Amino acid sequence: MTTRSEHKVALVTGANKGIGFAIAASLGTLGFVIAVGARDATRGAAAVERLEATGINAFAVALDVTSDASALAAAEHIAGRAGRLDVLVNNAGIAGRSDNGAQDPTTLDLDVFRTVVETNVLGAVRVTNALLPLLTRAPSPRIVNVSSNMGSLALHTGPIMAAYSSSKTMLNGLTVQYARRFAETKIMVNACCPGYVATDFTGHFPDRTPEEGAAIAVRLATLPDDGPRGGFFDDDGDIPW
Repeated sequence: MTTRSEHKVALVTGANKGIGFAIAASLGTLGFVIAVGARDATRGAAAVERLEATGINAFAVALDVTSDASALAAAEHIAGRAGRLDVLVNNAGIAGRSDNGAQDPTTLDLDVFRTVVETNVLGAVRVTNALLPLLTRAPSPRIVNVSSNMGSLALHTGPIMAAYSSSKTMLNGLTVQYARRFAETKIMVNACCPGYVATDFTGHFPDRTPEEGAAIAVRLATLPDDGPRGGFFDDDGDIPW
């Protein structure tokens, strides 16, 4: 890739595998240059090779979403390599340990809770705020937070996982706050639920593919300028909050 990109650029965090990789691949086929955010440099480089093998323009970005310094360094790397950022997909997330009642609210392991929130909530804030200077210069910037319907206060879906589910509830709330803050700007912020997808995250149990799960994030990343703001969506539309 040239030092400065004439094409739209998308950063996907946690893009070395699973839904994150599928989002990166789907955006890449639409013509985006993909910044592959990955905590592990080797895995990030391998993901870039896989994308490039299909003709997608991509480059690796070392990014640990739990580190302020890493987020700022990632922003500097993208600025120097591509010169722009049009889309940020906050996909990186963890479920957290759930053995021995670690996510039962009555026996909640507070260390597990802190670890999950640090990645799933604070990580999204940390990366978003580090990349805002680049995003604000884009003509139609989009921020997509990959959430889960397990964070819905209305649906009560999935197993009881007090740390993970609560982290997604917080992420949804932050999505609304960002959307309100940017209501009079060109920055559009939304959250999505990819569904129960066959990945390492789920033990490859369900039949739903990462590509199917990625579709809603890609749709929100490419919304027209009159699209929704501060919403929570899956394939079927609005998700009850």
